[in-house]
This record gives sequence, C-alpha cells and structure tokens, in this order.
Amino acid sequence: MPLNPAIAQVLELIAKARRPPFHTLTAEAARASYERSALIIDIAPAPMFDIQELTIPTRDGASIRARLFHPVEPAWTSPAPTLVYFHGGGFVVGSIDTHAALCRRLAADSGCAVVSVDYRLAPEHKFPSAVHDAFDALEWLHEQAASLGLDSTRFAVGGDSAGGTLSTVCAVLARDAGIALRLQLLIYPGVSARQDTRSYAQFAEGYVLSAKTVEWFFKHYLRNENDRDDWRFAPLDARGEMPSLEGVAPAWIAAADHDPLFDENIAYAAKLERERVPVELVRYEGMTHEFFKMGGLVPDVAKAHADAANALREYLSATES
Repeated sequence: MPLNPAIAQVLELIAKARRPPFHTLTAEAARASYERSALIIDIAPAPMFDIQELTIPTRDGASIRARLFHPVEPAWTSPAPTLVYFHGGGFVVGSIDTHAALCRRLAADSGCAVVSVDYRLAPEHKFPSAVHDAFDALEWLHEQAASLGLDSTRFAVGGDSAGGTLSTVCAVLARDAGIALRLQLLIYPGVSARQDTRSYAQFAEGYVLSAKTVEWFFKHYLRNENDRDDWRFAPLDARGEMPSLEGVAPAWIAAADHDPLFDENIAYAAKLERERVPVELVRYEGMTHEFFKMGGLVPDVAKAHADAANALREYLSATES
C-alpha cells in the first residue's frame, strides 16, 4: 500500500528540517532533539481529572519517576483499571514527557488510569537496566495499587517500540511472579535479535526509523553482542534460553506496514498464537514507525488511538467473575 498522504507530508517536513540524524549525535543531544520534535507533531493533551508524580524504588537502591493519569475522578470503592506504559525511544531517548500526550489520549479514550514509567536510559544504564526498572515499577504499582486508586486485578502493560519490547518481557515476568495481567498493548514493538527481514531492508532509510539509528540505539544499550541472544532483548528469536510464552496475557499488536519492524511484529504475533496466547494483530496501512505520536499532523492516527483504547476497555473494564 502507498504511504498515507499525511505521513508522506510529515516525512517531507522531516527532510526539509535537515536535523542531524540520531546516529551522528551524542545520546544527550539526541534526547534534546527528540523532546523538541515530539511537541511539534503530537496531539494536544487531553484533559485529566488528576495527574500524580510518583517515585518508584528500584532493586539497586535507586528510584525512577512515573506519572499517573486519572482521566476521571477515582471511585475509591471501585478502583480504576490501569495501563502501565513504557515509552519508546530505542532505550536511549524518550521520557514520560515526550509520551505524555499519547498516555493522556489513551487514558481519556479508554477511561482507564495510565501510569507512564520513566525507566533509566542507555548508555548510562545499559541492558538489562531498562528491563529491571520496568518490572520493578510494575511490581511496585501492583503492590501499591489500592493507595493509588488502582485495581490490582485489572492491570495491563503496554508501550511503543522499545517500550513494547519491555512490555513483552514484563508480561512473561509477571506471569512467573503471579501477577495476573489482563493485556499487553504492543505498539510496533522491537522483538528481534537481528535485523534481517524483508521489511527491514525495504524501509531501512527514509521512513522515520532508519537502520543506522537502530544500530546506534543497540550500540548504546547492549553491553556486548552476547546480549542480543538474551530473550529479554529479543523475545522473538533469541538464541539463548527462552521461556515459554504460554499463559502470558493476551496481546493487542499494532503493526505499521511501512515500518522496518513490520515483519518481526507479524512473526511475533504468530509466535504468540503458536504458544496459545490470544492475539489481535492490527495492520495499519500506509503508516510508518512512530505514527502513534504523529496525531497532530496525521488525522488517521485518531483511528489507531481509538483502536488501542477499545482494546483497553475490552480487556480491563469487566471485573472478574
């Protein structure tokens, strides 16, 4: 399918801006660039009833930030279903600020509380630090749910790109820890150890996420090449020991057909199905990587936001019988 016309215009704007690509920058400079661009193409923030800044302890004695979005007044006798969200950015860029508008939209459209987690970034904190932070946050939020107005029996994990990777891993770790998640909301997640697919070759340059940027991300994030074989980095095709996926939470997967990660998203959905995990795979034609955060300039993104919110309502709204 051809590119969505509005997406094509965004790509033209990116080209005309002549901003240095991430792989030519330091991590600090890339983060600043990403922060600026996120505000230009994203949607306007949806109104929230309440926003809370949280501090979450981690296993190494540090702490990380998180932001809790309550779209409606919490009913303390009936706590809110909750999405724990991990932002994208290749484990190197991105924050709870760059993804605030998206999290607010998901909260507003679904009626669920959303907690956005500011896990620590590479290269200052290499693999598996982001995994540890993500799961530490999930465990803490699950334990503290009642005090935050959240329903610990109606939790989901979700994220875009690298945040989707963290969500897939947290879904497995949660199963093993006895945390019964209702859903994993995966927005074009990175799940492959090695980038050798047809879509990766076809969209390696000029479609937002380039092959050089992916390698730059991984160079910062991974300690060495052996980390590629760890399932917590590559739950699709890691060559090391991989736990079964059977019994993990159902998955809703958004795949963009002009994304280098498209083929691995399709393959991961098939892997989940083979291991008897319920999966809904939604293919977004004419879209590129990062399109969920282009709603300010691409009207058709609203449909994807609505689809994700519908999945959250479907899996989180009903109480256990």
